[in-house]
Amino acid sequence: MSAPAILHRPDQLSTRDLYQLLTRCVSPRPIAFVSTISADGAPNLAPFSYFALGGLQPPSVVFCPVNDRAGVEKDTLCNIREVGEYVIHGVTRDIAERMNLTSATYPRGVNEFTETGFTAVPSELVRPPRVKEAHLAMECRSIEILTVGSGPYAGNFIIGEVLAIHLDPSIVDEHGMPDPLRLEVVGRMGGDLYVDARPETLFEMKRPPTHRR
Repeated sequence: MSAPAILHRPDQLSTRDLYQLLTRCVSPRPIAFVSTISADGAPNLAPFSYFALGGLQPPSVVFCPVNDRAGVEKDTLCNIREVGEYVIHGVTRDIAERMNLTSATYPRGVNEFTETGFTAVPSELVRPPRVKEAHLAMECRSIEILTVGSGPYAGNFIIGEVLAIHLDPSIVDEHGMPDPLRLEVVGRMGGDLYVDARPETLFEMKRPPTHRR
């Protein structure tokens, strides 16, 4: 006979314990490595592991910058409120360490591109630059920002339309699509742990047939 399940109630946990619980339950999580620019032209670069694909009409993605422990909004969110545009990059193993450096808390206006050794190159359709070293980049325009809660650790869900996608030739297949066997994206686990999608870790399951009644 199996042991009974361990029950946690979020309203009875400290903020720290709740964070540890939820980030270990929802994992691995893809990382949105986001470049933005302020209204006065200061670039910003930061990673967010609360990130998901939306619908296709229009093509959309969503990520969620959480307020800091003092209830202050992240520079990424402030810049998107001001400019309405941003670029989401995929994170691969070769840029993971430098990506992690951009998660440090810098004063507003500090350029994380120069602080962490990334190269800013112009985007095609949006004002924020993209990261030259990233193998995958999606230029986005904000559709809606939904704030859930208030104060410290409140969520800000940024829903955006994908306007353009840049793919490095080294990670595409014969059809020009991203090849999972070449991309080796990095995902966030709980705590300080990450996972990378190496070819030897992948497995395949065919979608079952549709049964119509």
